[in-house]
Amino acid sequence: MTDIDYRIPSEDELRATLEAGSVAFGEELRDDDFELFRRELPADRVFGAYDGERAVGITASIAFEMTIPGGVASCAGITWVGVMPTHRRRGVLTELIRRQLEDLHERGEPLAALWASEPVIYGRFGYGISAPAAFMDAERTGFSFRDDPGPTGTARLVSAEEAREVFPPVFERARLLRSGMLSRSGARWDTRVADPEHWRDGASPKYFVLIELDGSPEAFAMYRIKEKWERGMPRSELTIVDAIATSPDATRELWRFLFGVDLIARVSLWNFDPGTPLFLMVRDARRLQLRLSDGIWLRLVDVGEALRRRSYADGGSVVFDVSDSFCPWNEGRHRAGADAGRTDDAADLRLAVADLGSAYLGAFSFERLAASGRVEELTEGALARASALFRTPLPPYCPEPF
Repeated sequence: MTDIDYRIPSEDELRATLEAGSVAFGEELRDDDFELFRRELPADRVFGAYDGERAVGITASIAFEMTIPGGVASCAGITWVGVMPTHRRRGVLTELIRRQLEDLHERGEPLAALWASEPVIYGRFGYGISAPAAFMDAERTGFSFRDDPGPTGTARLVSAEEAREVFPPVFERARLLRSGMLSRSGARWDTRVADPEHWRDGASPKYFVLIELDGSPEAFAMYRIKEKWERGMPRSELTIVDAIATSPDATRELWRFLFGVDLIARVSLWNFDPGTPLFLMVRDARRLQLRLSDGIWLRLVDVGEALRRRSYADGGSVVFDVSDSFCPWNEGRHRAGADAGRTDDAADLRLAVADLGSAYLGAFSFERLAASGRVEELTEGALARASALFRTPLPPYCPEPF
């Protein structure tokens, strides 16, 4: 086997390196896609694997800011992870991810997050399920609200250009209210609003709707419609690309519009928020047809810094003995709560870094993790104390595909 060279690609090599990732997923990297992606992917956030002059593997990251309990923290959005079919099962992916995490640590980015194409891969690299999501494939017929006050806002369709202007401030207010949500740069907004025909999968162009309450923009959605008729009856499908609201009232009015579009039989969203008030707002939640999935995965690149950035529910503390063979700088004892950070004090709980990632945003309590064999209690009462410290009012949610 020839030696594999691992390095950051030059600007001239970036296209070929991204194409290696496209081949790994059985896709085609088109010119317009490349121009969009390169705005978010400077070459120095890409690691390539090269067999001679040919790129055979890639991993990359987008610089985000993630909302965490009590604040925000830098978070690398891991993307374009793939190895060419000719070079799999040789440790190429492991080496790429190792180098990427070392780079993120040197950059001072304490968190990394990803959507797992194959979840079994990422646990061994220290990633844990951190914000489960649901898939909604709802029946439009029968959708109605409990104790409906009637419409309280206005909806208007806007152009892509207007959406690019008026949607970002709404999103920014919403994302700072919810752990797990990621910032959107100008380049990311360009990608979200973009609408190449090959992204449509036979559906319509994107529609953009803005919801205003008392004249103030409070919610928006992007969606497509796939037209379908059976025996003269409309059976079209409305597929939501993005749906963001700043309040329960805005949530109700946004979904009132989406379920009110004529000629639609089903309304779907691949990344439905499990904590949305909509589930309890409707008369028949079963008609939403929700299916729970793993959602986004989180990696604590720097455990001590990640624990210092987070706020906690009370003034207590708990000490973790963290195992992390992939990032050895994290090994050892860390305090969460008051005086968070590395410590020499005796540990209260023992766990792997991936499982600490599952609890970090509030998705899972330590008691629940322990019931699954993921945490060992060393001090009596520590499980309950840790669960109380990390508790959040709502489960985390990440609506951002990357």
